[in-house]
Amino acid sequence: MNTADLLTDRARLTPDREALAYYGLGEPQRFTYAELNARANRTANWLRDELGVQKGDRVSILAQNCMAYLDLFYGLAKIGAIFAPLNWRLTANELSYIVSDCQPKVVLCSPEFTGTLAEIRQKVGINHVVSLEGAIIDGASEFESSIAQASATEPDRPQLNHDDTYCILYTSGTTGRPKGAMIPHRQVLWNCINTVISWGLTENDVSPVFTPLFHAGGLFAFLTPLLYAGGRIILTRTFDLPQTLRIIEQERCTVILGVPTIFQMWLDAPGFAAADFSHVRFFISGGAPLPVPLIKAWKAAKGGIFRQGYGLTEVGPNCFSMTDEESVVKTGSVGKPIFHSRMRLIDPGTGNDVPTAETGELLIAGPHVTNGYWRNPEATQAALSDGWFHTGDMARQDEDGFFYIAGRFKDMIISGGENVYAAEVETVFRDHPSVAECALIGKPDEKWGEVGLMIVVVRSGLSATPEELQSFCAARLARYKVPKAIVFADALPYSPYGKVQKVKLREKYVG
Repeated sequence: MNTADLLTDRARLTPDREALAYYGLGEPQRFTYAELNARANRTANWLRDELGVQKGDRVSILAQNCMAYLDLFYGLAKIGAIFAPLNWRLTANELSYIVSDCQPKVVLCSPEFTGTLAEIRQKVGINHVVSLEGAIIDGASEFESSIAQASATEPDRPQLNHDDTYCILYTSGTTGRPKGAMIPHRQVLWNCINTVISWGLTENDVSPVFTPLFHAGGLFAFLTPLLYAGGRIILTRTFDLPQTLRIIEQERCTVILGVPTIFQMWLDAPGFAAADFSHVRFFISGGAPLPVPLIKAWKAAKGGIFRQGYGLTEVGPNCFSMTDEESVVKTGSVGKPIFHSRMRLIDPGTGNDVPTAETGELLIAGPHVTNGYWRNPEATQAALSDGWFHTGDMARQDEDGFFYIAGRFKDMIISGGENVYAAEVETVFRDHPSVAECALIGKPDEKWGEVGLMIVVVRSGLSATPEELQSFCAARLARYKVPKAIVFADALPYSPYGKVQKVKLREKYVG
């Protein structure tokens, strides 16, 4: 078995069970597993027979969340082709590099991005362009009408190996050019197995997907594991705050993923107080470090189970797990390593394992780890060593085996020879009642080499001085960790997945 069989076998087992509800441009569309699989088959047969897509060819999509993502994701696997979705938040210049790198044979595009696609096509050749949702594109095929005429029978399968690439997902490129993480068939399958076993998902669970499907979190956090288990997915085209709260109630969602910014938006929303979450088994936050004050505020308002997750595109979004009881006593932890996975914490300088309670770089091994980066052997060699993937994230493990993420290895300041992890200092600042958001970056200093510069967003109606915040921090952390400078800003720049874009902050405040 490989992942080309995932939807095929689920449709065989529970053909008439509702698999997905799609909240798109009109009334919600609902699909059984048999209907979802038939669409995937039609897509695979049409791409192969009409557009000549073969094993190893890449197919990309530039669109908001829509049914075509699932049609491609499951359909391409059946013919051994590779799904390479495009991040629509990027500029045409950034996307041109990615398209040039992965060279998709086919690109599907929705109306919002036809201008971006036109700019890309001026720089990079694309064999076939396909129109979604009525997008007007010269020479393009129309997706829905085309697949409607294709056969719904299972396509003939090429020989597939578990290490064959299933998807290429591009990293954010915050430290350079984006890299295409190669997601093999085995990684998708083992992410499903790990998540279902370790998180206790069942066929009775219902989960909404509010996050973009060009990202590993949208594809793999709940969507593929829950469809593997026979549950139900609620997919929205975009993130609409009032709509998301209504959907959680109306569809009786049981397991809900968000990023910290989404949970904060829900917490501040007018409809939050009246929202009924009695059917929710647990909430889980991922994509960026989750502030403990946010967890406490949420639980004070609504109670329930609130967990923090951790993952990367290269190893899957689900790498740790905890029980409901542990989520209470270990607030702030991401949990213990997920079932079929191994973890190490090492000193990046020596490569030696660090003792319990000390901070080290997190290494991950297991069948859910990437093969490396598309056409980038140097980056692959730097990230993978003897089966261990170097995450670049710093973490510590307590005496009970629970892990706590300290932040990126590169998101560290070396001041006077001492390591200062940004996430640790930011956590303390967020505990101050006047601080809504904050981000620590390094600033060159003649004496210390580098010192901390904290950018702070103050809560509406409150105030604080730099001296007050420095004193607050000094009472809780070692003196060398206290930022030497503090500036105030109206807002921080965030990525689509809730991570502060520190490159932009460094450009603005350091140069």
